[in-house]
Amino acid sequence: MTSWRQEYLLALQARDRIEQAQKPLYDAYTRLADRAATADAQARAISEAEPTSIQPSKAAPPKTPAQPPSNAESLAQIRADLTEAQRNRDSLQSRLKDISSSLQKSKSQSAIDKKRLDELASERATLTLRLRDQDEELRGKTKLLEDLHDEKVSMTLELNMAEHQVQRLRKENEELVERWMARMGEEANAMNEASKFA
Repeated sequence: MTSWRQEYLLALQARDRIEQAQKPLYDAYTRLADRAATADAQARAISEAEPTSIQPSKAAPPKTPAQPPSNAESLAQIRADLTEAQRNRDSLQSRLKDISSSLQKSKSQSAIDKKRLDELASERATLTLRLRDQDEELRGKTKLLEDLHDEKVSMTLELNMAEHQVQRLRKENEELVERWMARMGEEANAMNEASKFA
């Protein structure tokens, strides 16, 4: 994802390229405006000079105005060029307005993106801290579980040993009881035998 700075720089570069591309039109418009002003000044000068140069004498041959038509044609051409330049200027101004609007929107969007990036960075830092705490808690619980498992294994071994000992003691007790009963039986038989001869 491009950063807002890169978008801003790209918009500025696009604006500069458009302005550089249209620079000849700006220069042409300036030259045409200068030519139009010069032609208007010449036309005014000729129109002001004609009444004073005409003599009231009827004998004088009428002069053929060769220069004024040329100036008029030149003026008409200049005005046509000026009109075309004005149209180009209006078109450029409209495009410049659109680009300026787009640039402003890009700036606004960049500001929103920057704010969102700041929020995401803050949220990331918070989640990283929580994840670290969760990892530590998980390690503690894992250690506790391992300790409990080891203790269970140890208690199972002790229980098995105790059961083996109980079984051994029970067997020994049974053997002792049997031996005692056998002995008591022998003593009873001996007493019975002794009582017969008494």
